[in-house]
Amino acid sequence: MISRLLADLTVVIHFLWIVFLIFGAFAGRIHRIIKYIHIGGLAFALMLQVFGWYCPLTHLEVWLRAHHDPAQAYAGSYIIHYLEKVIYVEVDRWTILVLTIVLCLFNVWIYRRGRKGCSIRPNK
Repeated sequence: MISRLLADLTVVIHFLWIVFLIFGAFAGRIHRIIKYIHIGGLAFALMLQVFGWYCPLTHLEVWLRAHHDPAQAYAGSYIIHYLEKVIYVEVDRWTILVLTIVLCLFNVWIYRRGRKGCSIRPNK
């Protein structure tokens, strides 16, 4: 039971991490520590795609699910079921790589735009 709950929690954290990687530059323009965490996360995501590695959160979730019930297909909540469909979308590896590069370039643009005088100023 605990393994299943931890696996579901891992899926939610994974989803929130993906959302942070997509939109984190907006908060990163305001707070320096968020910016460093965000840029590090983007670099790590790009490295995962370039080398064809799986995200550690994916490994953790699979291990927790196997620990709970190796034959488990879909026995969790429907929210987790659909979050997994968003997180583990069936897309070609090269498409994911291109989308990751586009995401990185978009975030570079957001950060550079923040330097050139935007309406959001860092707290001093």
